[in-house]
Amino acid sequence: MRGNCLRLWAHWVVLAAGLCAPAAAAAEAKSDSALPAFTEAEWTAQVAIWRETTLRLRRSQATTAPMQTTGNVEVVPGADAASSVALLAPGTVSNPSLDAISVQGTQISEDSITNVQTVGVDEGGIVKQHGNHLVVLRRGRLFSIDLRADTLKPVAAVDAFGPGIDPKQGWYDEMLISGDTIVVVGFHYGEGATGIGLFDIDEAGAIRYRDTYFLRSEDYYSSSNSASRLIGQTLIFYSPVSLHSWKVEHGDYLPSMGRHAAGTKPTTYVPTLPITRIYRSRARPMVEDESPTLHVVTRCTLSQPAMDCESSAVLGPPSRQFYVSNDAAYVWTTDWPDEEGKPAPSSVMRLPLDGSAPSQLQTSGGPIDQLSFLQGADDYLNVLLVAESRGDGMWASEINGGDAALLRVPLSAFGGLTNAARTSDYRSLPRTQEWDSSNRFVGDWLVYSGDPESGGTSGTTPVHAVRYAANEPVQTLRTPFVPERIEAMGGHGILVGADEQGDLHFASLRLEQRATLASSFIQPGAAQGESRSHGFFYRPANSETGILGLPIVRALPKGMQRYVEDSAAVVYLRNQSLRLTSMGQLEAAAVTQRGADDGCKASCVDWYGNARPIFIGQRVFALLGYELVEGEVVDERIRERRRVDFNPRPGFP
Repeated sequence: MRGNCLRLWAHWVVLAAGLCAPAAAAAEAKSDSALPAFTEAEWTAQVAIWRETTLRLRRSQATTAPMQTTGNVEVVPGADAASSVALLAPGTVSNPSLDAISVQGTQISEDSITNVQTVGVDEGGIVKQHGNHLVVLRRGRLFSIDLRADTLKPVAAVDAFGPGIDPKQGWYDEMLISGDTIVVVGFHYGEGATGIGLFDIDEAGAIRYRDTYFLRSEDYYSSSNSASRLIGQTLIFYSPVSLHSWKVEHGDYLPSMGRHAAGTKPTTYVPTLPITRIYRSRARPMVEDESPTLHVVTRCTLSQPAMDCESSAVLGPPSRQFYVSNDAAYVWTTDWPDEEGKPAPSSVMRLPLDGSAPSQLQTSGGPIDQLSFLQGADDYLNVLLVAESRGDGMWASEINGGDAALLRVPLSAFGGLTNAARTSDYRSLPRTQEWDSSNRFVGDWLVYSGDPESGGTSGTTPVHAVRYAANEPVQTLRTPFVPERIEAMGGHGILVGADEQGDLHFASLRLEQRATLASSFIQPGAAQGESRSHGFFYRPANSETGILGLPIVRALPKGMQRYVEDSAAVVYLRNQSLRLTSMGQLEAAAVTQRGADDGCKASCVDWYGNARPIFIGQRVFALLGYELVEGEVVDERIRERRRVDFNPRPGFP
């Protein structure tokens, strides 16, 4: 049903109305409220299919190449030994059940310094506030900086990894703070696992290492998304695990967590879910050619010194997008398209954060990135879909685009294997950009960048705005630049992007009865220094005015280079009833731009950026690499007040 009917939105919508209605009605008649979990016997049968594939490959390879060995462990010829060698078998210690855990807390402090997608759901980042201190994660170290007594003073600098952990084997990417606990999230290739480092921070800003846990997974990295979320004292991780036949053969594929032991003692892993918490996303078994993947969502409580965790997993295809609302995690999986240019069969899984069974909706196409999702207060899920979606693993989200549609469905539509979105749940929309598409839900509106080749004035890019819950026409505006970023600015929006001449444009977007471009500001000879949503921040003074900040670089380096080098400055603009005016910049010192030897031992590339605008109360800061610069607003201009260099090796030339 899914392959023949649901892939028909955009210019197939009229056809779909006649073809899908009977099948959708039949699906609704026999739908279940949740996905079925595997029984032990069903999982054994599924694993047997993959193992048969392994045996068939072995027989084939035996006639062409001898099997290599590493010690007593077989290695697939041509494969990376680190990914092929079996991890240690899970231990036998029972894991405390988290079935009764409730998500604690529903709203992040109003003083949050992170530009998050959902109020109340914090996202792993590089800088957080703890009382009177800023905590910064950079290049494998944690730093705390005291903001009290009208000064800036470095307090602590510690490794972001525990003793006995090889720093060259891992990346330390994301940080969250719950109470007096700092959580550092990274990926450790030696363990083949997501690493969760716990640190204690006190009122004086001193940081002390507590513990490290490893969660078996594959690299979670996404150029646009974070793998970790925090709601109150509940930590939430997404970690995909591909189930290729060689991994199944070694028996190390099920989600497990291990506590790091000091010294050379190997990590002992404890399962975080039984087979009966692995859920099916389709009725038939999956075969090797479909690249079966366990999409694992793990919940951990931070209310005790020792971290307790439990996972839920759904078996499905590999391509994915990850989004977290206040009460559920969503994983969107996409199959390979049957025909090029047409939307691929897909499904969206909803995993409640209270640990209850997940549900699913069969769909078509896929999101651009996590910003394409909105679970509204009206209990509807709204998603901007494109025909060609490759998920958000690594840099995949940067090449999602094509024909577009808005999916709007009530949460009650989710259920078991047969639940499917109806044709009437899709609304055809104008095409998106095919590269670096930007999109955002702002208030009652969905705003996204359109296809520059769709007609209109040469050298301009369409921007489409639509009220996602209303049956109103799509409104199309045109900008003289390609919008690389769309953000909320109070109840309105702002578009940011560079033009062909190398200038950076800011355009305010009025969202009232109609969507209109209100004003613009151009920063000559500049480009964004950070592509992630966390690089932007808007601090409202009231409903009409506020200040926004964004890292910039002064030239336009090619490709990703501008996102992994130090930003030159953070630019600040005043919003006055959607009129944008320059307030100036806080700049990095020239010596910082030339680089410095910091003795980096881990995470020596800033994949998550290194610059942020920061607003705390009435104070304004710019994080620029190893510098924290404080500014003050005088006569509507921002000027430097003080700065501190917290490079771990002071005295560099």
